[in-house]
Amino acid sequence: MKKGTIILAIALGLVVIAFMWGMGQYNNLVKADEAVGKQWANVESQYQRRSDLIPNLVNTVKGYAAHEEGTLTAVVEARAKATQTTIDPSNLTAESLAEYQAAQSQVSSALSRLLVTVEQYPDLKANQNFLELQAQLEGTENRISVERQRFNESAQGFNTQIRQFPRNIIAGMFDFEKKAYFEAQEGAEQAPVVQF
Repeated sequence: MKKGTIILAIALGLVVIAFMWGMGQYNNLVKADEAVGKQWANVESQYQRRSDLIPNLVNTVKGYAAHEEGTLTAVVEARAKATQTTIDPSNLTAESLAEYQAAQSQVSSALSRLLVTVEQYPDLKANQNFLELQAQLEGTENRISVERQRFNESAQGFNTQIRQFPRNIIAGMFDFEKKAYFEAQEGAEQAPVVQF
C-alpha cells in the first residue's frame, strides 16, 4: 500500500509540475502576443496622427493653391482609403499588413506630391500655419518609422518565442500564429535620383 501511495504521489507531483510549467509558458506567450498588439496600436496611433493633420494641411494649401485641385483631391482620397484599411492585431498576416502598407504608401505619395506643388507658392512656404503643419507632419513621419521598427522588434520577439523548443509545443497547442513584419516597399533599395 505504501509503495502504491508513493508512486501515486510522485505521479501526481509530476503532473502538477508539468501543468505549472505549461501554464507559465502559455502565460509568457500571452504576454508576448499582447506586447505585439500594444505595439501595433502605437503604429496605428501615429498613422492616425498623420491622418488627422492632413485636413488642416489641405485647407491651408487650398487658400494659396486653389487651382491645384487634382493634387489636393488625391491627398484627401488617399487619406480616406487609408483610414478604411484596418487590421485586427490578433490576425497580423503578411497579406493584411501588405494591404495596410499599400494604403499608407498612397498617403505618403500623395503628400509628397502636395509638398512638391507647394514649392511653386512662395507665400504659402512662408505661411506660419503651413510651416507648423509641415513640421508636425515631418515629426509624425519620424514617429511612424520608430513605431514600425518597435513593432517589428516586438513581432520578432514573439515569433522567436513560438518557435523555440519546448515553447513551440505550447504555441502549437493553443494556435499562436507567427506575426508579420513591416517590410521595405518595392524599389526602396534604390536611392532616388536628385537633379537640379
